[in-house]
Formats: sequence, structure tokens, C-alpha cells
Amino acid sequence: MNAREISEQNERLILCDKAMLSSETAGRRFPEAESDLRTCYQRDRDRIIHCKAFRRLKHKTQVFLSPESDHYRTRLTHTLEVAQIARTIARALRLNEDLTEAISLAHDLGHTPFGHAGERALNQLCPGGFKHYVQSLRVVDKLEKEGRGLNLSWEVRNGIVTHTKGTWAATPEGRIVRMADQIAYVNHDIEDAVRAGVLDPDILPKDCTAVLGTTKSARITTMINSILRNSDGNVRVGTEENEAFLALRDFMYATVYVDKTAKREEQKVDKVIGELYDYYLNHIDRMSNFYVQLAYQEGRDRAVTDYISGMSDEFAIRTFEELFVPQKWHVL
Repeated sequence: MNAREISEQNERLILCDKAMLSSETAGRRFPEAESDLRTCYQRDRDRIIHCKAFRRLKHKTQVFLSPESDHYRTRLTHTLEVAQIARTIARALRLNEDLTEAISLAHDLGHTPFGHAGERALNQLCPGGFKHYVQSLRVVDKLEKEGRGLNLSWEVRNGIVTHTKGTWAATPEGRIVRMADQIAYVNHDIEDAVRAGVLDPDILPKDCTAVLGTTKSARITTMINSILRNSDGNVRVGTEENEAFLALRDFMYATVYVDKTAKREEQKVDKVIGELYDYYLNHIDRMSNFYVQLAYQEGRDRAVTDYISGMSDEFAIRTFEELFVPQKWHVL
């Protein structure tokens, strides 16, 4: 047996009967030969890590726009925290950790510059609307590798597009990622908000912290343990912990996520995204060749949306300044 076959055999021996086995995948959109070294989900994980969209996540906003301090989360560090939480749960439940990790690492590849503020701006501009989880699937299916995509396994693609809301993933591994995403962002956003001075930790709802804990580590541990205790075939969190967590999330939406100090710069996001959108819609030749071809194939709106959504915060700001802010005239 080669290394992949040994890994697949180990999955059958170790994983629980609810786990998604790599040897039983529904396959890829375009069939290809199996690797001798890696299972299909290990291969997917590596393709995701090495793609351009993944690298750009380090310069994309999580909550605070383009933070100058290295202590604040970016979309990349958020992704890594989601993967860590999800893998911990998957391993404890004897589910497929490789599949869980692949979905976690890819779930936000379609996020815009400036976080959800950029997503809202593009949603208003794009004729078909814009949802980052749908765009994440488009990134791996179409936009990476100059239109060839990453050709990921069906289960990874399903986990990506279902990670936020609506229909739950078809696999327990995908459902874990959806829970881990929420656990990660609520808790690290609390920590970042406290560091930024927009949240006093003493005003966190006492009925929530009494159940979940008073620190980030304690709250994450509580949620993971609740999932482990209550997942008897279906992945789910206990009623008491779930109610406390939802109340804490609602508190964050009512305070930090609408805080005037933290979000005042977001008022400018609509202007930046809107001006860039209009400019490229009328100057498609200023985009890279791939997006010019995409404009002819799928329409200008679609190509411009894809182009802007892939920008980092810094690139979007720099491009806006180059296009719309007068430059100094340097006289010799």
C-alpha cells in the first residue's frame, strides 16, 4: 500500500461511523488521478494554503479596519483560530480532521476588503447581490489559477458554502466548522474590542459569563466541552451553553459591531468601494487580463465584483488614492 492508502485504512480503523471517510468522497468536479502520498482532503488543504486568495487574507479586515497594531485579528488569523477550534472538536469526536481543516482554511477566501462593510457595499452594487460565502466557493471553483480553480472535493466545497447561514453542511465536519467560526469570532472580537478601548469587559452580560466563563479561553473551552457532551451522532451544543452564547453574540451586535468609535471609518467604505466599482466598470482594461476576459465571458459587473472582492484593504486604499486623490507634483 502507498501512503494515501495507509491513511485511508487508518481512517476506517479510527474514525467513528458518522465521520466522512476520504475514500468515500463524492469526488471532484473534474476527475483526476489520486495522489500516492495524500488523501483527497489533505490534498485540498494544501491547495488552499498555497493559493493566492489565502495569502491575501492577512491584509483583510476582521472587525477593525486595517489595524496598524499586530495585536489585532485579521481575516487570516481568524481563519487559523477557526481551524484550531474545529480540529479540536473533530479529533475529540473522531471525525475527519483533514476535511475539517480544509473547510476551515477555505471558508473566508471570498471575503471582501474592509470586512463585512465591504461585503455590504458590494451587495448593493452587484446586480446579483454579494455574499462572501458564495464568493468563497467561486474563488475555489473559478477564480484561482487563472480560471482553472482548485478543483476541490465535493465535501469541502459543500462545507464552504454552508458555513454561515441557511442550510447546514451535509457532513458533520462541515457543521463543526460553522460552529467553530461563531465561537472564534465572538470571543476574539471581545478581546480585540477590549484592547481597542471600545468595550469594558466588566459590562459583559453576567448571565452569559456565569455559564460560559469570564475569559476567552474559558468560554471557548466551555463551548467545546458542551459540543462534545451533546453530540451523539449529530454535532450540537447544549441548550444552556447555546442560549448563553447567543445572548453574548447579540450583546456584541448591539454594542461593539455598531460602536461609533470602532466603526466610524466604515462610513468611508461605501465611497471607496463605490468609486472603484464605477471606475472599473467603465475601464475594464485597467484590470488584469484574466478579469478582462471574465468581463467578456460573464459580464462587466461580475468581473468587477470578482476583482474588487479579491483586493486587500491596503491595495483597495492605495488604488483609490492613485485614481482619485491628486498626487504631489515633484519639481526637479
